Amino acid sequence: MKRILFLGFAFCLLAGAKAQNVNNDQKTSGQNPADVLSIKQMEHDFGQIPQGKPVYYFFDIANTSMVPLKLENVQASCGCTTPEWSREPIAANGTAQIKVGYNAASEGPFEKLITITYNGNQTKQIKIKGTVWKAPAGSAPANSSVQFLKQQLQ
Repeated sequence: MKRILFLGFAFCLLAGAKAQNVNNDQKTSGQNPADVLSIKQMEHDFGQIPQGKPVYYFFDIANTSMVPLKLENVQASCGCTTPEWSREPIAANGTAQIKVGYNAASEGPFEKLITITYNGNQTKQIKIKGTVWKAPAGSAPANSSVQFLKQQLQ
């Protein structure tokens, strides 16, 4: 009798733990369990970047199905953001990367969406964001002490 109660208790614990893991995975990844494209990080913050300096980030993706998966399109919301990805199918349970570049030409905060299309009509969006600060015109800011010394020597 003790064995039956112990086995029943252990089964309930395992079933509860499995259900909790599935729910936690759905909450953290924002994915449907039947979805075949898993993205490790849905958003990247570049933080402060200087104007005129392009920046890049690699998003890790995974095919969680048992058949190859092909990304049909990866499109950015504007021309200042350039996604690059392999046109080759991602093997079953395989991984790949999407390289996203941002041309920091305009000053100020930015937030750009990149839409990934796969399996005909399924889509996911990833996001990059940050703030572009205006870089100084010269190689270094003017040093008032140097100007003062030059005037004293004349």
